[in-house]
Amino acid sequence: MNTEQTGILRANAEKTELRDRLAPESIETLRRSGVFAWRTPAAFGGPWASTTAVARSLAEFGRACPSAAWVAGTCATAKTLLARNFDDEEVLGEIFAEPDTLACGSGHPTAQGQRTAEGVRITGRWSALSGCEDSDWAALALTIDGSYSWAYVPTNRLVLDRTWQVPGMRGTGSHTLVADDVLVPAQWVTAGSLPSPADRPFYAIAVLAPIVGAAYGALEVIDAMFASGRAPSMSSYSSMAESAGARQWLAEATHLVDRADRAMMTVAQADERGDAPAELDSARLSMMLAEAVSDCRSAIERMLDLHGVSGFSTANPLQRYWRDIAVASRHPQFNGYLAVERLGAVLAG
Repeated sequence: MNTEQTGILRANAEKTELRDRLAPESIETLRRSGVFAWRTPAAFGGPWASTTAVARSLAEFGRACPSAAWVAGTCATAKTLLARNFDDEEVLGEIFAEPDTLACGSGHPTAQGQRTAEGVRITGRWSALSGCEDSDWAALALTIDGSYSWAYVPTNRLVLDRTWQVPGMRGTGSHTLVADDVLVPAQWVTAGSLPSPADRPFYAIAVLAPIVGAAYGALEVIDAMFASGRAPSMSSYSSMAESAGARQWLAEATHLVDRADRAMMTVAQADERGDAPAELDSARLSMMLAEAVSDCRSAIERMLDLHGVSGFSTANPLQRYWRDIAVASRHPQFNGYLAVERLGAVLAG
């Protein structure tokens, strides 16, 4: 993505948040950049993108608009899930007829499917589907006769329930999609399984990189404040840079974000090597992810302390980055207490 495209995302970040979904300009920019085609199989026109390239790109998007980066990452996840679970070339050709269409998905089997002579009838709800209001289709987990399965369902066959009422990542439009006895062709449903441990690094990158990018975006706000010559309130300093304490907190915030970035790239590189993580390695990966988002949260708290109350002005992008990081970093991929519990159990044998 070039500077002009990231500029469009940045310029529309506030509009995206106010709409509770991506601004049309942001969607079109992402589409033209080619990111919606990530993970579309090459046979159907998808470009090859390494995991490190995906991480770097999503982090750059996140600097400009965390919500846009998040939707792009979850689109790649949805396409990966269906590409890996369907093996019928005709069905895959139908799913990926438009390589750069926007897709959403959920791996939680919160719906039931019933096979009939006409096809499969689906009833249920899937919550927190990022970008669902603007997606053309969804990759949805469901249960059929007690078995975990995957379905390809065009979103125009589903009902949107606007349930995403949260203070951060508002622009992702992570609402709920509802199926009420929706009939789909039998070939659009396949037996499947939860993602394997080997798949986890890519799925983690899809949600970690936007958070790291958001932290860097917040640092840009703080760097601009230091460059402005603004002085700390109620002090004798003539600028922030004169304060040794302010310089230290700036260094600490920058170090924390850089450390999160290094963790992100470590995970991306492991995925590219195709490592099949042993149980201990997988547990350590969980800890690394939890610590990376914790670093981003700690960093932006330092930044807000440096900026003061004005950082919470609705006109200041710093408070949006803060809210976005606070919400996105609570994704189940980053559950810190479960990561500690799991590592401890593995180490204790």
